[in-house]
Amino acid sequence: MDANTWRVCSTCKQAIAFGVGYYVCNVSTCNRKATDFAFCSVACWDAHVPTFRHRDSWAVEQRAPARAAWEGERQRHETEAAERATRAAERVQPTPIVQADDVPVDTLIVASKLKAYIRARSGMSTSDTVLDVLSDRVRTLCDAAIDNASQAGRKTVLDRDF
Repeated sequence: MDANTWRVCSTCKQAIAFGVGYYVCNVSTCNRKATDFAFCSVACWDAHVPTFRHRDSWAVEQRAPARAAWEGERQRHETEAAERATRAAERVQPTPIVQADDVPVDTLIVASKLKAYIRARSGMSTSDTVLDVLSDRVRTLCDAAIDNASQAGRKTVLDRDF
């Protein structure tokens, strides 16, 4: 793009200069940030209609911003994005780990499910003492996953943390 080009047409890729007229689609899904279509002519707008299967749509004439106004707006958006990133980085605090004395030591395993699984896989019975040992192993895995999520700056433990 040259210095006089504001954007390019979404259909023919011709330059749309600063301060000139262009067209947008009236359909809201065509005007989102992710799509944000702009067309240099009604013919270019009309070419996109069959692709997106609009039932009732029309071209809306707009005027491209002046170069100075566009650069000021772009600078403002960049500044706001940098400020948001800074605030987000300041908000991320490592999750405080509660001491082991304050954490309840309950059985984390459903006994009937575990016993049914072992019986189905092997035909063996399961001792009740297995539940405590297995719960301790699950706690160890969970503690490691909590550390991984905390180091990533998240407050949610995800599957990838395990």
